[in-house]
Amino acid sequence: MTGPEPRSSTVTVRYAGGEERRGPVTMGQANMIRCMLRDEPEHINIHAVWPVPAGTRTASAIDALRALVVRHEALRTTFPHPPGEAPREQVVAAEGAFTVTVLDHTALPRDAARHADAVARGNRVERFHLDRDFGLRISLLALDGRPLFVALAASHAVTDISALSVLEEDWRDLLAGRTLPAVTAFTPLDLAAEEATPSGLRRSEASLRHWERIIRTGPQAMFAEPGAEGAEVEAEQLTLRSARGARALARVAERTGGLPSTVLLTAWCALVAHRTGQSSCVAAVPTSNRFLPRLARSVNTVSQDALLSLDVGVPSFDALLSKAWGAALNAYRHSQFDAVRLWDMIDAVTHERGSRFTRDVVFNDVSTVPAARPAGAKGEAGETGKAGETGKAGETGEAADTRPAEKAADADGPALDLVRGPAQVLPTRVLTFVHETAPLLRLGMWVDPALFPPDEAEGFLTGLVRLLEAAADGDVPLSALTAVTGVRPVERGAGWTRVDGSWVSPSEVARALSGALGGVPAHVVEGASDEEGLTAYLAGGDSPLTPEEAHTALMDSLPGRPGVLAPRRYVIVRDAPAETDPPGAWLRQPILREGAGRDRHR
Repeated sequence: MTGPEPRSSTVTVRYAGGEERRGPVTMGQANMIRCMLRDEPEHINIHAVWPVPAGTRTASAIDALRALVVRHEALRTTFPHPPGEAPREQVVAAEGAFTVTVLDHTALPRDAARHADAVARGNRVERFHLDRDFGLRISLLALDGRPLFVALAASHAVTDISALSVLEEDWRDLLAGRTLPAVTAFTPLDLAAEEATPSGLRRSEASLRHWERIIRTGPQAMFAEPGAEGAEVEAEQLTLRSARGARALARVAERTGGLPSTVLLTAWCALVAHRTGQSSCVAAVPTSNRFLPRLARSVNTVSQDALLSLDVGVPSFDALLSKAWGAALNAYRHSQFDAVRLWDMIDAVTHERGSRFTRDVVFNDVSTVPAARPAGAKGEAGETGKAGETGKAGETGEAADTRPAEKAADADGPALDLVRGPAQVLPTRVLTFVHETAPLLRLGMWVDPALFPPDEAEGFLTGLVRLLEAAADGDVPLSALTAVTGVRPVERGAGWTRVDGSWVSPSEVARALSGALGGVPAHVVEGASDEEGLTAYLAGGDSPLTPEEAHTALMDSLPGRPGVLAPRRYVIVRDAPAETDPPGAWLRQPILREGAGRDRHR
């Protein structure tokens, strides 16, 4: 049931009283502006749904929105720029106007919150013009004149998920008649000035070094395995709500003395690394770059990844937990950087290493941001797969009995409830959003369906709860994770091997290399040691094929192929051998040219 079409009207809201300012963009703004100029708007714009408190009049809801705009400079910001160039400056207006679309219904669908989310999602599909558009598209959903929801889409150049939560909290306080304290968090221009100081520049340089170390030594992709193909996947949302999980999480924190957020991150990393058969968990944790006090409540876009690398080569959960806080803090401290320089570094390092950095695992704990409420809760999804770039997606859906054996009625909420929600295209393999840790553990997850059939996706979240329950009773050997959680490591098969810290299929490397070179016969063998890496033999015939040309062609074909790592050495021979023993036969061919093929960046 959708009901009759609502009556639609547009209210122009004028504001005045702010201060006019201008200055450079922040690193986070520059990062997201690059995405906005390149990506489809529905992938990079963000949205939120705010339930309207009962008894609120439409005029009061709009007046509170006007007060938000005057209070927060980001909402009065535009980015002038010449055609064809990315903005480098932001301008804060002292006065202006924005519009609110009022959708007055005579009847609402049964699931009104889902309907409001659909309206907010619809507001995302149009591109924001950075030089002139107000940064929010606001719809006010009403029933017979009574406002029920604010459904809005936002420009990612002015807000992120945490900023929208701050705005919602301020808006509710204004409606309740509370006096808001003075803004002490960084405004975008304050942050830009801080980033330009000597200490800010040193922090950015340290961040680049942190990222380079991980990208040079960590796995090129967490999900390098059969079935992991393509740069983007359509993933269905799966939401967990569990009182059991929340109680277990609290007991683990009490037993170990760890913070609940760190305990949950540790359990999640342990399970991801276990499932992927990796010796470390490398994941983007975007929201965590607000750990500085003056960033915690900043209405701004601070969307730059904190890159976590947690070594899971320890015997037990408690040992891993003792390492996790330091690893997380190290990631958080290195999440402020010049995104253009970062990506230039990644390009250079991956060309040299022969891989493509894959941002295929994202963990975003938004449970501690302001106004993290069940109704209209927000989620984030990486929109490009590139380092430091984050987009968002809304979380909706009511609990459903999808795993009856795991459910039991509980006074504090469902014992363990899983519900499927809408699908969307993501450039990640696993995306997890933690919305609440008490009194329910509530998180949303999107996983690549080619790697996680429905039962396995649900089993992963159930396994997370089981791991927390086991860790609540005592330390858990990591070798027992399959028995404890029911989650099994991936089976890659005999053709896969670990090279340079990454899982690789030499036969797939040969196929990729041959395809990239137009069908040139190729054979790839693993060296006697990890330092030797892979060696590729190519039958170039009479062509003047060089190792540099071979390496460049392979690198250009790598996106969407996480099981392919470039050889350390390319050997060009004239003809492919006719013998049935390829390794020995290729080795006996006269060598025309050989080399590492990495000279392009020298």
